[in-house]
Amino acid sequence: MAERDSCFGVIFDLDGVLVDTGWAHKQSWYDLAEKEGFLMSDEFFYRTFGMHNYQIIPLLVGPELPDEEINRLSDWKEQRYRELIADELAPADGVNALLEELKNQGFRLAIGSSAPRANLDLLLERLHLRSYFDACVTKEEVTHGKPSPETFLKAASKLRLPPSHCVVVEDAVQGVQAGKAAGMAVVALTTTRNRPDLAQADMIVDSLAQLRAEDFTKLLRDRIQ
Repeated sequence: MAERDSCFGVIFDLDGVLVDTGWAHKQSWYDLAEKEGFLMSDEFFYRTFGMHNYQIIPLLVGPELPDEEINRLSDWKEQRYRELIADELAPADGVNALLEELKNQGFRLAIGSSAPRANLDLLLERLHLRSYFDACVTKEEVTHGKPSPETFLKAASKLRLPPSHCVVVEDAVQGVQAGKAAGMAVVALTTTRNRPDLAQADMIVDSLAQLRAEDFTKLLRDRIQ
């Protein structure tokens, strides 16, 4: 089994999948809005969750914003996010058991996230998850954020696997769209969106604790037969 499944990969999103930090992203956006004097709403947050900051900030502040201003606002928001989560980190339910089982079955594992590398490094170190992953792709490595497939295609390339041999695990609508656009099977979590919003996914669950390695094997074998 392990030898056969070593040609399979699973690419996880970070926030809302491996760790429940949506609350901190939401608060950091509201804190940025208060500091800079622009409007923020829950509807806007949930509609754009999973996108890169360079995509979100022009929608929030204005389309003519210069790159240096987008970078300044983005850097402040992400620093605020890291401050908020510093003492509040815990892996999502079922994370360690699922990652352990997948590795034991020979799956290659990656993270494909819209987050900056500093966020990823903080989470992996604090949660002791780094050893599970063979590759990571963060916002610094892509030109086009989700729903573009670029993040997941780069992750598959790092795993040395064709897209058809990979499953994406996502919680955001844009992430599900990106996984499908990459030609991958997609498992969606209802941690930040409801089931109708995630209907494009191949499988929808409420928690990683509901998943087993055999679920990923079945999804992939059904696609490549």
